[in-house]
Amino acid sequence: MVRQRTLLVGIVLVLVAFVGGAGAGLASRASDELAFGDVKEQTQQFIEYERTIELTPAQEAVKKEALSQIPAPCCSDNTAYTCCCPCNMAKAIWGMSAYLITEKGADAAMVRKKTEEWVKLINPDGFPGDTCYTSGGCGKAFAHGGCGGMNAERLVF
Repeated sequence: MVRQRTLLVGIVLVLVAFVGGAGAGLASRASDELAFGDVKEQTQQFIEYERTIELTPAQEAVKKEALSQIPAPCCSDNTAYTCCCPCNMAKAIWGMSAYLITEKGADAAMVRKKTEEWVKLINPDGFPGDTCYTSGGCGKAFAHGGCGGMNAERLVF
């Protein structure tokens, strides 16, 4: 009887470990399903996520861990987590991150990867890192090294 119980407990532990590992893999693959396409449309959607998705403290910690390791494209003396202001680029990054964490179960590594992909997509030539400190920089389109504007209702493309 003791031997059967020990065997049953062992099987249950193996199943729990297997399912937990498979679930983590599924979450990572699920966040890979976020395909980038129309920058204007997705920017609007990501900004809406930033406005509507509320993160738990644990989810906010994932976002912070991910974005604190990436320099803000428009003001590289800040991180993508803080940026120097809530410009349209920052709001889009924050919203995309919230979506990945809450809807796709993404961890910090995946949020960081997707953020880096997004930044490369919106300006393949890269950002100078000082856009916010140059006259008119915040009002420029992403593709021209700008922040896409400061008002979500008036995105600059």
